[in-house]
Amino acid sequence: MITPVILCGGSGTRLWPVSRQAYPKQFAPLVGDESLFQQTLRRFAGPAYGAPVVMTANDYRFLATDQAAGIGMSDAQVIIEPTARDTAPAILAAALFLMKSDPDAMMIVAPSDHVIADGAAFHAAVEAGAAAAAKGNLVTFGIKPSHAETGYGYLELAGTPELGAPTALVSFREKPDAATAEDMVASGKFLWNGGIFLARAADIKAAFEAHAPDYLAPCQASVDDGEEDLGFLRLNEEAFSGVTAMSIDYAIMERSSNVVTVPVDCGWNDLGSWDALWQISDPDGDGVGLAGAASAVDCSDTYLRSEDPSLHVIGVGLEGVVAVAMRDAVLVASKDRVQDVKKAVDAMRACEVPQANDYPRFHRPWGWYETLCIDTRFQVKRIMVKPGGVLSLQSHRHRSEHWIVVAGTAEVT
Repeated sequence: MITPVILCGGSGTRLWPVSRQAYPKQFAPLVGDESLFQQTLRRFAGPAYGAPVVMTANDYRFLATDQAAGIGMSDAQVIIEPTARDTAPAILAAALFLMKSDPDAMMIVAPSDHVIADGAAFHAAVEAGAAAAAKGNLVTFGIKPSHAETGYGYLELAGTPELGAPTALVSFREKPDAATAEDMVASGKFLWNGGIFLARAADIKAAFEAHAPDYLAPCQASVDDGEEDLGFLRLNEEAFSGVTAMSIDYAIMERSSNVVTVPVDCGWNDLGSWDALWQISDPDGDGVGLAGAASAVDCSDTYLRSEDPSLHVIGVGLEGVVAVAMRDAVLVASKDRVQDVKKAVDAMRACEVPQANDYPRFHRPWGWYETLCIDTRFQVKRIMVKPGGVLSLQSHRHRSEHWIVVAGTAEVT
């Protein structure tokens, strides 16, 4: 049995305005009706996998539990990281948590914001990786490259990759420039680093003991001194905050001699930009991709997307353009500059534009609300309360409130 450890943090600013700090891309239904997080949970719902462990931030804890429950996976254990410390401390904490109940636990670590089109190919690779992990190896999954990509890290293998066959890893390579990427792909010995790892929890702990021992004591304390809160496990803040932020690659993978890679061709995409969404949108013969309420007239190499059924986006005579519309924000960008969307978010933050971070819909333990209209002396909100949910009791001396129940039954105090 393999326990999925789902990494569910990050701000996802490169897919603004759909992805924002208050509602990062893994919770958005970017591809299909379910969010990327829900699709990730479903991917690991088969008989070979145990109940998932979700590593997330405090702000996303209710989003994670709500979306897991929404697809019938209420058994997910949500662990709250008190502060962002990259992947190494989070993965070690998850391993130590699993070892408390099962010293022989095997875990697969996966981001929650990727797309995998061919589930059968992926699970076949996991099966091969599990056999290698059972022998004490740390297993990575190398994605067969479809082109020379400068936005991904690479895995250099000792020999020519054979799909599904664990192969010794020579090195991790940083994101290359265009010419280097072309040479690497042409050599046939390089795969994309998908950021997915498989190993026994005890072997991950041993790797930290050998290569990053300073992480062990604080991560162990963060688990041992963590607190149960409404079904969540809050890692101890003082202990966890004392570790240095570092990726799992730098901390142990690049320093370990027992790392192998399973090559896989599974339609993987990390959806790191709007150009990536365009690629999987099934663009027509003119290169036009549409999503939601969107239309195009005499356009080419363009991606148009609407997140609101009442807001129709139409492009006329566009070439090389990305346009994404939401009720409170619109992005229009040159398609070859979509990697710079983060700069736009930074500029908005500098000007304290609320849409840089805030999402139109605010999630709470009892449900959610969104502002429909606001002005100097009034505000209209739509509020959704879960069955059995309770809002706090408040008293306002200088406010008149009118509540209209449009669905369900409410008890009002």
